Amino acid sequence: MNIGDKAPEILGKDEEGREILLSDFRGKKLVLYFYPKDLTSGCTAEACSFRDHLSELQEAGYEVVGVSVDEEKQHRKFKEKHELNFPLIADVDKRLVETFGVWQEKSMYGRKYMGTVRTTFIIDEEGVVEQIIGPKQIKTKMHAEQILKA
Repeated sequence: MNIGDKAPEILGKDEEGREILLSDFRGKKLVLYFYPKDLTSGCTAEACSFRDHLSELQEAGYEVVGVSVDEEKQHRKFKEKHELNFPLIADVDKRLVETFGVWQEKSMYGRKYMGTVRTTFIIDEEGVVEQIIGPKQIKTKMHAEQILKA
């Protein structure tokens, strides 16, 4: 997925099994952020940044949806523990992470594995990718502020 590409209509199912569609956000900008794993320090910091600034983002015309390959049950636990106030897509079949190109080879301590590369896509009111914020640019503890200042 690149800037100027149309995002897919079917995004996936949230933590409650509800289907999330791109058209649900028509007329608003969508912050679609991909993160590696629920309940880890960086991912929690990022999610809490969005939680704490959601009303400001909404006032600026944005809605927020998080995506990881964790299961719905894990997402529910993550949302409850941190009182998250936006949907989390459970992309267990990896369809969305592959479509957006964020399922990539990673390495830790010399071990190579496949995983989600932390990336945020700003999708405009018409469903077109307007901006991509890559892992080197994202400051997890203040990611929402980064978007508001952009």
